[in-house]
Amino acid sequence: MSRSTKMASLQLLIFLCFVFPILFSVSGSIVSKPPYATKTFNVSLIKNFGSCAYTVIISTSCSSPRYTRDQISLAFGDRHGNQVYAPRLDDPGTRTFERCSSDTFEINGPCANQICYVYLYRSGPDGWIPESVRIFSYGSKAVTFSYNTHAPESIWYGHNYCNSMSR
Repeated sequence: MSRSTKMASLQLLIFLCFVFPILFSVSGSIVSKPPYATKTFNVSLIKNFGSCAYTVIISTSCSSPRYTRDQISLAFGDRHGNQVYAPRLDDPGTRTFERCSSDTFEINGPCANQICYVYLYRSGPDGWIPESVRIFSYGSKAVTFSYNTHAPESIWYGHNYCNSMSR
């Protein structure tokens, strides 16, 4: 094996040793591909088992308009069909979803296991840009879903990692 091949192999090994632990840490943060829009998501499929409290922190990007009049809804859940739906989180009168800010919501809904998907729904004239959604609940790890891109108009838009999670 040549010296340059050995050096390349060593560099690759060092890279893998430092990057993989960060990417696959158990901190509850989901390392994400870009969010996607879906026409197949249906909020009417909510199962209603129990009642649990969730704390949801939605951060608005610094690239977003200064304030928004957009109507913003949220849905999240686990791989067992337990889904929490929060319609119309927006409230322009209280400066919700302003640029470079985070808003905290206390949401009650069906009890879910580990949250593995989240979708946002935006309709309105302003083009609000979410940065991230962080969800805390009793009995499961906090999870963060990153956006950092425009949320499209009038379509559910987000992340679904339920099929990629271990069973």
